[in-house]
Amino acid sequence: MIIYPAIDIKEGRCVRLLQGRFADETVFGNPVDMAKKWAAMGASWLHTVDLDGARHGSSANRQVIREIAEVSGIPVQMGGGIRTMADIEEVLNMGIQRVILGTAAVNNPQLVQEALRKYPGRIAVGIDAKDGRVAVEGWEKISSHMAVDFAKAMEQLGCRVIIYTDIATDGMLKGPNLAAMEEMIRSVGMEVIASGGVSSIEDLINLKNIGAAGAITGKAIYTGAINLEEALKALRASG
Repeated sequence: MIIYPAIDIKEGRCVRLLQGRFADETVFGNPVDMAKKWAAMGASWLHTVDLDGARHGSSANRQVIREIAEVSGIPVQMGGGIRTMADIEEVLNMGIQRVILGTAAVNNPQLVQEALRKYPGRIAVGIDAKDGRVAVEGWEKISSHMAVDFAKAMEQLGCRVIIYTDIATDGMLKGPNLAAMEEMIRSVGMEVIASGGVSSIEDLINLKNIGAAGAITGKAIYTGAINLEEALKALRASG
């Protein structure tokens, strides 16, 4: 299982939000410095989110994310504000390895289909759920789609990787929603990258044991609740 350190960017700064609330943020400094730090500690991927893009559809954070891709030396996946084929092409040309479609996937499934066809292996769908329903536009709106049903629809379009976030647990450091994650993993044949609530190495091992292909961790590694190097060692030792 791959650990994806999260670098969420708002107004050019690395921040963590509590349950996705834009007004409830903690700043953790320079995003590029954070990227270098996690790469030096052994991360094999980075997960970046343009929070302003997710909320407004476009932002000035892409240059920062381009720099992260240039200096980190490891693959980077990015979500937030990617709504058109032109956006996808621009982001991939920045050196991003994998593009995450979230709101756009809900509003425009045809875009997902076209992107999967044009850029096989480089497109993932982000499914952010609150009470089992898919949230969009930076988690500020809840759609009518049930998360598992939506994931199945994306799989039928050819999607092979999803990032599944449980909003209620995000940033709370109280552990992931293992029941919801396991339901999703069992319901689809795609790789499921789990996000939300990871607070300990034990949480990471539990996610590995239920079949998650990856786990995103943010607040826990920024606050020191998880030491990334120790977590990577523990996962390797767990078989």
